[in-house]
Amino acid sequence: MPVKKIAVLISGSGTNLQVIIDAILQKKLNAEIKIVISNNKDAYGLVRAEKQGIKNMFISTRDLTCEEYSEKLLEIFNKEEIDFVVLAGFLKILSKDLVMQYKNRIINIHPSLIPSFCGKGYYGIKVHEKAIEYGVKVTGATVHFVDENADTGPIIEQRAVDVDDFDTAKSLQQKVLVIEHEILVSSLKKLCNDELKVIGRRVIKKGDKDEKSIDKRI
Repeated sequence: MPVKKIAVLISGSGTNLQVIIDAILQKKLNAEIKIVISNNKDAYGLVRAEKQGIKNMFISTRDLTCEEYSEKLLEIFNKEEIDFVVLAGFLKILSKDLVMQYKNRIINIHPSLIPSFCGKGYYGIKVHEKAIEYGVKVTGATVHFVDENADTGPIIEQRAVDVDDFDTAKSLQQKVLVIEHEILVSSLKKLCNDELKVIGRRVIKKGDKDEKSIDKRI
């Protein structure tokens, strides 16, 4: 099976990027990171990429509409012959045109159990602050395909953690980060091995014995 070419988009420290880099080095992923792109010139994730000799660049969002920014990204993806795009803490919405051209080929990691605590304004520590404020007993992380809206694409994988009585937003963030890393690699592995199929809003494993019956029900 050909090695999949992926682009990773970041806005911050790049811990999820590092997990992908490590998984590739350990030969857990049938993938190669062709390029890392950030909308933040000070993102440490760019340093992580540089250390590994991975092509990386900062593209400013200043004076660019969502459509113009996405068009720049699309040009790069086409030039690098990108198979899949990973949004690893990328704090910018992509245009509908880009998402449609890469339908079911862009994935995002979100630090909650979607559809809880997600959508516009829910990112970083804010997600965990809201979970603590609401008093939930369970939260987690979600990997999903990206569509034209924020955090609404088909869900690939989710995992939960308990919220303890004395958890703070910070301590909860650290607990969730552990499973974020695990399900990001797990989901990306399935994607790069061509194991996933999307039926309506359901993401299933190709060849599943119930695949045909799911198709009919949807």
